[in-house]
Amino acid sequence: MKPRTNYTKSGDFNIAYQVIGEGPIDIIYIPGWVSNIDMMWAEPRLAAFLTRLSLFSRMILFDKRGTGLSDRTDEYSTMDERMDDINAVMDATNSKKAFLFSHSEGGSVSLLFSLNYPERTLGVIGFGIFAKRRYSKDYPWAPTDEEREVSNKLIEQNWAHGDLEELRTLVPSLAHDNGFMDWLASYLRSGASPKAALILHQQCTNRNS
Repeated sequence: MKPRTNYTKSGDFNIAYQVIGEGPIDIIYIPGWVSNIDMMWAEPRLAAFLTRLSLFSRMILFDKRGTGLSDRTDEYSTMDERMDDINAVMDATNSKKAFLFSHSEGGSVSLLFSLNYPERTLGVIGFGIFAKRRYSKDYPWAPTDEEREVSNKLIEQNWAHGDLEELRTLVPSLAHDNGFMDWLASYLRSGASPKAALILHQQCTNRNS
């Protein structure tokens, strides 16, 4: 069952959040590139995963500024502003200290938050996070500038269509599940407009050079 969506202020921005569960510890999901906390509950496997986490915790979800149900912006958000958003959600939910369950580029802000606010951090749980998103000889796993430019053009010209080949590589085990791919495309479109998705995509590269 989808939990109620609430809003709190982080500076001038309205940040959308949800709370599920009443466990003894708090887990805050720190989203990656784009997210939409309402649409998460439309995918049964993801909904079941979040529900299982809430069986032993109080699970707190939110959409970062510029994405999903939170206020949109065409400007880069700073890491300080991202940390402000986490603090605002923790204050709104009366969360004194929490595990930060970070996904993708959410790992960067989670680690930074844990260093700046150790008194509010129980630990950082990383899922698919990375050290940086630009290729170098000592970090050959990241995309090259040429590969990133291809991704940028795909976002500009063909944002989140279910038949987009690059989208299928994100979930190879479900690449041929058309129902799931339709949900994933809708999830990304509801998470950000093409312009916002491109800004966030470029921002992620610039921050992790």
